[in-house]
Amino acid sequence: MTTATHNPSLHHPVVPRSDWLAARQALLLREKELSRQQDQIAAERRALPWVRVDKPYLFDTTAGPRTLADLFDGRRQLLVQHFMFGQGWEQGCPSCSYMADHIDGMNIHLAHRDITLVVVSRAQLPQIERFRARMGWRFHWVSSRGSDFNHDYGVSFSTEQVARGEVPYNYTVQRFPAEEAPGISVFCKEPGEGTDVFHTYSTYGRGVEVMMGAYPLIDLTPAGRNERNPEYTMDWVRHHDRYEGAVPFQPAPSPLAAAPTAAATTAGSCCHAQA
Repeated sequence: MTTATHNPSLHHPVVPRSDWLAARQALLLREKELSRQQDQIAAERRALPWVRVDKPYLFDTTAGPRTLADLFDGRRQLLVQHFMFGQGWEQGCPSCSYMADHIDGMNIHLAHRDITLVVVSRAQLPQIERFRARMGWRFHWVSSRGSDFNHDYGVSFSTEQVARGEVPYNYTVQRFPAEEAPGISVFCKEPGEGTDVFHTYSTYGRGVEVMMGAYPLIDLTPAGRNERNPEYTMDWVRHHDRYEGAVPFQPAPSPLAAAPTAAATTAGSCCHAQA
């Protein structure tokens, strides 16, 4: 049996390649088992019953007011990122921004699977457009201000609910530090020109990691996520223009650009207004 040596610079056992290969093959069996479980869960997710959306939600968009059915943009399936960006906030949540950083590269592929992805926040549209221009994003982002959409889909809460510690989030009542929360919701339309829309799925909490493509790559590395704060694991995340050495994006002028209003900070967001 080969004795493993210890490399103090890595704080990890170092072994001959034959030993590494044996350990890797053992882990591969576990990985394949997990893949099969994920496939089974995905099938069960697709088999969930649907709920008809009867409420006439209206959204503010750069093209004017639009219904939920309009947001499908001619496709049958709609993914919604519930982005934490409340009215009066100076900027969007850094963690939600981390999610959104992945969208523009994915959108062409989603479209070719009959899927439209739209980002929805309660901030006013001029706030959204200024922040989107700052971040250099091209995806479609609309405001649900004035509608019950965020409340009905479990990502916005009243001040009283937060104060009582009775926030209905992730299919349970719990304490939550903010009036806005992250989530992903899925909707579907029947084929044809009808306007009937159905809610098929929503996920919250760690379920939103499906949008964080950087995380699976980080998980492949020896250090992994290396997140040390149990209260807020993502405290390391910054807006991509706020990391040390980042080159600020030079935005094109927005048609909605206006003089900045006296904006509140993102106090109360899950990201503690970190830049």
